[in-house]
Amino acid sequence: MILAVMYREYRIRTTSLTWMFYDMFMPITYLLLFGIGINQAFRGGIVTHGVTMSYNAFFLSGVLSMACFGIAINTSYGFFVDRDNGIFYEFLTYPMTRGEFLIGKILFNCLLSLLQSVITLVLGSFLLGISLQWENILFVLAGVILGTAGWFFFLTIFALRIGRNDMFNAFLNVAYFILMFASSMFYPTDALPPWLKGASYANPLTWHTDALRFATTGVGTLESVAIEAIAFCLFLLVSFWCAGRTLQHTIFK
Repeated sequence: MILAVMYREYRIRTTSLTWMFYDMFMPITYLLLFGIGINQAFRGGIVTHGVTMSYNAFFLSGVLSMACFGIAINTSYGFFVDRDNGIFYEFLTYPMTRGEFLIGKILFNCLLSLLQSVITLVLGSFLLGISLQWENILFVLAGVILGTAGWFFFLTIFALRIGRNDMFNAFLNVAYFILMFASSMFYPTDALPPWLKGASYANPLTWHTDALRFATTGVGTLESVAIEAIAFCLFLLVSFWCAGRTLQHTIFK
């Protein structure tokens, strides 16, 4: 049943080459558009955790984290499409568990995340000269998978509870804005005001971005990154459990 759900996700994605191109190359596009401009503004580099590095190298992990969140948004929004054409209710009658349904949906999209991340890392290194710790590539890819899954399960909770797609879009815009700018995605948290630094440290997007930044560039301490990685894994597990419970008991209105 998991493979069947994965195959359906594959067929949906391959119906639009534009959608596939967006998924595969938007992260490197963000890195080129924003990274190059800001990198020129900070010619002396950017300092974080006592290390001076180019803004492109700093922003790379933020782009990867942003891409995981974006795929999670697209996948969770698919629940509204399934509701509108009636297939969602048909899925609920199939001989599979709710967990299998959720895992099938996210596994294919995790494969997409892996592919787009490899493209971003290779082109970022080749085009922008970002120095990466290639020996940690497996940790980077594992972080991409866990990040995509964690945000998908988290957003699924709200996608299933919010009956109107316009309300869900409003929720996404507000949540994404708050999570992005109260995180370490665009700038180091070292020099932030105490209230914003506290909000950043409590933000799962910061945990994910910091773990990816440590794996790609080695910036940060192993102890703090390990704590953030464990916290994000707990966030993923709790989100999966809540999403499964919500799918079990919530029917779209």
